[in-house]
Amino acid sequence: MPADPNSSDYSLGVLGAGAMGRGIVQVAAAGGMNVKVFDTRRESVDDAVAFIGNMFTRAAERGRMTVEEAAAATARVHPVDSLSDFAGCDAVVEAVVENLDVKRAVFAELEAIVADDAILASNTSSLSVTTIASSCTHPNRVAGFHFFNPVPLMPLVEVIAGVLTDDWVTDALMNIGRRMTREPVRVNDAPGFLVNQVGRGFNIEAAHMVQEGIADTVSIDRIMRDAGGFRMGPFQLMDLTGLDVTHPATKLIYEQSFHEARFRPAVLMETRMAAGRLGRKTGGGFYAYDDGKMVEAPEADAPSYDGRKVWVSPVEADGHAMVCEYLREVGAAIDAGDKPGSESLILVTPVGDDATTTALAQGLDPVRTVAVDTVVGFDMRRTLMTTPVTDPAYRMAAHAVMAMGDVPATVVRDGPGFVAQRIIAMICNVGCSVAQFGVASPEDIDKAVTLGLNYPYGPLAFGDKIGPDKILRILEGIYGLSRDPRYRPNPWLTRRAKLGVSLLTPDAYE
Repeated sequence: MPADPNSSDYSLGVLGAGAMGRGIVQVAAAGGMNVKVFDTRRESVDDAVAFIGNMFTRAAERGRMTVEEAAAATARVHPVDSLSDFAGCDAVVEAVVENLDVKRAVFAELEAIVADDAILASNTSSLSVTTIASSCTHPNRVAGFHFFNPVPLMPLVEVIAGVLTDDWVTDALMNIGRRMTREPVRVNDAPGFLVNQVGRGFNIEAAHMVQEGIADTVSIDRIMRDAGGFRMGPFQLMDLTGLDVTHPATKLIYEQSFHEARFRPAVLMETRMAAGRLGRKTGGGFYAYDDGKMVEAPEADAPSYDGRKVWVSPVEADGHAMVCEYLREVGAAIDAGDKPGSESLILVTPVGDDATTTALAQGLDPVRTVAVDTVVGFDMRRTLMTTPVTDPAYRMAAHAVMAMGDVPATVVRDGPGFVAQRIIAMICNVGCSVAQFGVASPEDIDKAVTLGLNYPYGPLAFGDKIGPDKILRILEGIYGLSRDPRYRPNPWLTRRAKLGVSLLTPDAYE
């Protein structure tokens, strides 16, 4: 009979005393569980135990727990000398190297030690739980228990069911996660599980845009922070995580999904990893670092507005209204004619299309045309996009007039979906794919992404904020120009956009 995960004497084993393992031990002990910790390096175990005890002491000093609670939590941590000491544990979580053969070997050893009804859980971030369990004698009691680094500060844990995992196992892990004061979400086994799948839409898409020459890394980061509302830009985040972590995970998800186009890695990341530009840990990545602090060059001042008239295309009513209101506020000279004057700067506000396609479709002079993104983030940063033949004088005029006041503007080269439209649409589309394939519920998808990745919104709520119809238009525009299957809209998104309902709407039969 499996042990009650809420019992006061519940015993948890943790294999691995590195950053992830010690974090799991800390939150488990704080949650009232007796925790045994083992690592092949005894020094790592001793360091982990000392570190955890110090963290509890500091928590007591800061009033987050009483002195008695800190002492009790510390006393619940038990270093052990071998795997055999996990005998009697009600569950064991492995947090060893991310290698399938190693994890299989570990689980084979553990099966010979623990009881048949003890849970075996893997903290794997990207390896298939079903594959790990497939060589076990009792694959039904094997599940994924994916924490995020640093464990004590990151509230999310993914509870991952393999194909053969019994419900009682995931039910127990959900309760264990709550005891650890984590927010557990149920996930069915899939490449990258939930959070790592959605995260590919952020970093891979940004890398592809740099590769395509649309914008540089710093410009993309600024756009996604200011216009998109993200705490970090994608390249800043990859530097923090380490390219040697991000890129191999991307390649693994791509391979596991049988080369699903949405997860196609970017050559840019491969070459930079080969060059050793891994990020902050190596002193240099997409940014330089001074004493561990990122060095970002100051943004150049915008040109001065030369007073020329500005004509705004009325084709996109929302964009037209937004830009015209802004131009009136800053006192720009507006060309109010039905057609642009012969010398007027032409501004268009496409959704999904590039500047060239928009100018030609509307019969406008591409030499004087500049596109403005009004779909994503107009109040904190404005993104402008030129055609390949936009006259530099008109490019500078557009930059100048759209940067009047306190809001900066960034000019990028022609590409469907600007920068923020394209990245957010991809994040949303991958999130819809996770929902479509039943990897997790719509609510859990958004919860996991906001907690695990610190995005301003979950992928489905992001789509709702912008409008599912606009997300669909963006993807169709990019797909129409590129013919790249990575931009094909997911049916979950397409149906809900056409029905005019929230992307969080589950299928009625559920």
